[in-house]
Amino acid sequence: VQLQASGGGLVQAGGSLRLSCAASGRTFSSLGMGWFRQAPGKEREFVGVISWGGRNTDYADSVKGRFTVSRDNAKNTVYLQMNSLKPEDTAVYYCAGKRGPRLALTRNEYDYWGQGTLVTVSS
Repeated sequence: VQLQASGGGLVQAGGSLRLSCAASGRTFSSLGMGWFRQAPGKEREFVGVISWGGRNTDYADSVKGRFTVSRDNAKNTVYLQMNSLKPEDTAVYYCAGKRGPRLALTRNEYDYWGQGTLVTVSS
């Protein structure tokens, strides 16, 4: 499985962006999909996750109520809708895929990674 993240860019604080992650292969619908981010000088951290059927999601406390993960299995794509963006959301955002039904919140549980897309939020 190959993952390709896109949609990053420069946005003012309070604005919105939607990231997309397109997956190759026929196993996308059997993967739990997560989003992580890594700010300069910091470790990669969990942002949000969605189960393979899209019924279950979970989020980091720092983004709850502002970010939403969704997926379209017909298009082999997962999305991260980011609203009310803050300068501290500035980071490279990565999508990741995990085999199996359990929601995973840690990066070492994931089997596949995309290349990352940069989000910069100006104050």
